Amino acid sequence: MMRAILFGLLIVATPLTANAASFACAHPREADEKAICADRNLNDLDVELMVRLDIAKKLAAPAGRSTLSDDQRAWLMARKACGGDKSCLIRRYDDRMEEVKGVLEKFYRKGPK
Repeated sequence: MMRAILFGLLIVATPLTANAASFACAHPREADEKAICADRNLNDLDVELMVRLDIAKKLAAPAGRSTLSDDQRAWLMARKACGGDKSCLIRRYDDRMEEVKGVLEKFYRKGPK
């Protein structure tokens, strides 16, 4: 049941953000941001990751939210290191997506309290 609810939230939230990355594409600053804004697939990965991360943060206890934020900051530095290399960026997104999915999976298994 919890999995269905979270999946529903993901589906509902995705169309609201489908036309924008997690940062302002009007004025991308770094090479990774420029590459993400220029490529629909990368932009979609960025949006999906941010929606999943937002759900995970809402479900997490304060210490878990802090960990997710710390991990995200480290991940953003790794993403930035890719520059405009699309294959590197895709690998970074795939890796981070798996990490966040793992966090969400723990919530699914645990269920509501």
